[in-house]
Amino acid sequence: MAELTAKQECASAFDAHHPPSNAIIEKCVHCGFCLPVCPTYVLWGQEMDSPRGRIYLMKIASEGAAEMNSNWVSHFDSCLGCMACMTACPSGVDYGKLIEATRAQIERKTERSRGEKLYRRFIFEAFTNPDRLRQMRLPLLVYQKSGLQTVARGLGLLRLLPKRMQTMEALLPKLEAREAVAEVTPAVGTKRRRVGLLLGCVQREFFSQVNAATARVLAAEGCEVVAPGEQPCCGALLVHAGEETAAVALAKRTIDVFERAEVGTVVTNAAGCGSNVKEYGHLLRDEPEYAERARAFAAKCKDVSEVLAEMEPRAKRNTLKLRVAFHDSCHLQHAQGVRAQPRTLLSSIPGLELAEIPEAAICCGSAGIYNLVQPEAANALGDRKAELIAPLKADVVATGNPGCMLQMQSALARRGQKIPVVHTIQILDASIRGESKESFQL
Repeated sequence: MAELTAKQECASAFDAHHPPSNAIIEKCVHCGFCLPVCPTYVLWGQEMDSPRGRIYLMKIASEGAAEMNSNWVSHFDSCLGCMACMTACPSGVDYGKLIEATRAQIERKTERSRGEKLYRRFIFEAFTNPDRLRQMRLPLLVYQKSGLQTVARGLGLLRLLPKRMQTMEALLPKLEAREAVAEVTPAVGTKRRRVGLLLGCVQREFFSQVNAATARVLAAEGCEVVAPGEQPCCGALLVHAGEETAAVALAKRTIDVFERAEVGTVVTNAAGCGSNVKEYGHLLRDEPEYAERARAFAAKCKDVSEVLAEMEPRAKRNTLKLRVAFHDSCHLQHAQGVRAQPRTLLSSIPGLELAEIPEAAICCGSAGIYNLVQPEAANALGDRKAELIAPLKADVVATGNPGCMLQMQSALARRGQKIPVVHTIQILDASIRGESKESFQL
């Protein structure tokens, strides 16, 4: 038996460190329920760019019948990792664990071009480091506030830049003054819970108003909010892109920080981060000092909409006459299974009208670093989402993930649609504070 196992390992295209699970692969019965919700299959109609097609590629690679060549890799690079297939799958195939294991194998066993490696390294070093993002804020703020961005866009000067720089520039959010979140925000009235707040990286530096709103709402509902300043990136972008070693190191640091904070719940407000920290038990399963701690930590993690939905509302919701188109972030609805709670929170606001965006299961094209490394497919999906939003005549689009906010604001701008995209918690915060709909104008 040992000899047979050795032969199988030699034949497999994968190495022995956490290859895609054959047990999960074998659960796929190729029924096709995943096809209508897979973004790349919807775009291209190609079997190998569908979940069951990619699972087949994993299977033949594990059996030594396929090499991890550039063509094979391209089908996994084109996957958004949106997990819509998991929601649709009647067999319960955990595609998330398969795609992340496969991508980790790809990063270890294949060689990308020098340009691609440098580009990806820049993305990871910039977007997983809050200090570097903070350093980027000032020049970007000057670029926007000085009018240089308006001039560059108006004269078409951006076309002189490399394509990848154009892609990044198009996704820039409108930067405002940074709203700091205190290390400890006391509960309003009697304290009901002590919670930790995961600040994120892009969220912390480019969408600080979302973290500030999150802390205010939680405090208004009786939560003491602890937001440790020393918390690192949680590693979500790295995990989803196959950079396992770096992700493990960040996960350990994150656990250490929040254990010291002694909180009963760790609140997330970025869907990609939330789905990642809830899987720390799986990510750190081989770490003797952290495996059990990771499982305990993951069990404490909840999206802010989950936490608020569990609590009887205490803070008064003031009337906010607003028509809101709600966009389900993939890592919230598919990876975390959180769908009803954000809608419940929005529906609790007097005067607010909730509009559902068709094709809710299909990704907007953000997907971690996807819109930076696969911009053409990402733009096609963003444009598709923007076209579906247009007939809704919404005042604002609400979602639960900073990547979705960037992606959809860019897609709406390409269509000339002046609709702000905000986080769900910002709308609830505005209602509690008694603000008007004008506070959401672009």
